[in-house]
Amino acid sequence: MSTPVVEEIASIDDPRVADYREVRERDLVGRAGRFIAEGEVVVRVLARSPFAGRVRSLFVARPRRALAEEVAPPGVPIYVADEALLSAVVGFSIHRGVLACGEIGPALAPEALIARARRLVVLEAITNHDNVGGIFRNAAAFGVDGVLIDPATCDPLYRKAIRVSVGGALLVPFARVPSVAALLPALHAAGVQTIALTPAADAVPIDRVPPADRRALLLGTEGRGLDGATLAAATVRATIPMAAGFDSLNVATTSGIALYALQA
Repeated sequence: MSTPVVEEIASIDDPRVADYREVRERDLVGRAGRFIAEGEVVVRVLARSPFAGRVRSLFVARPRRALAEEVAPPGVPIYVADEALLSAVVGFSIHRGVLACGEIGPALAPEALIARARRLVVLEAITNHDNVGGIFRNAAAFGVDGVLIDPATCDPLYRKAIRVSVGGALLVPFARVPSVAALLPALHAAGVQTIALTPAADAVPIDRVPPADRRALLLGTEGRGLDGATLAAATVRATIPMAAGFDSLNVATTSGIALYALQA
């Protein structure tokens, strides 16, 4: 077993921790092909995820050094600092005291994901990082093979999306597609049943969707929902029955209920 590479950080200007400087600002202006994983649970998931080989470094508060030495891939540097200095570098208080930086790497081709997946989730114009993170958490929990996302949907590898997903965004493969409506013919040609979630009164209850060997659950932004062309082209339009006079659920909550109902 290789000895962990542990290095002390004593200055906020130390170039070795440049990847971690002002991470909130980096979320807004661009992250140069890198992502930040935050918290013990997420960093543990990262260490066993497909991204484990792309970890650049860990940056931890001194009390979390043992954890970092346990989970760091061989040869990856572990930077250790006082909690106050770590927070000063990052730009806000890091109560969990554990961060890791990884390379995003090459994008996955949607065709490759479709070819090997039995269960997919498709996201259209979901721009809230909490919702995207929650959906990836549910996708990981229910064994989804991949997620396809349109250009308007936010990046699953934003720090907050990764954190909310509890690392699910690092486990479930995803690919960008030009548009969901244009994607559906390729899914149908591959024998994938497409299930569009909608509150429409004439939609099929989610637990009565006809069984299929391959399925894709389509989810749209809160409020407007899926685009009309997407709804029209889907194999099935499905709904989650609710109490009279109320037809709204958070889209991440919706994904969990629907994925549970569609497990069979």
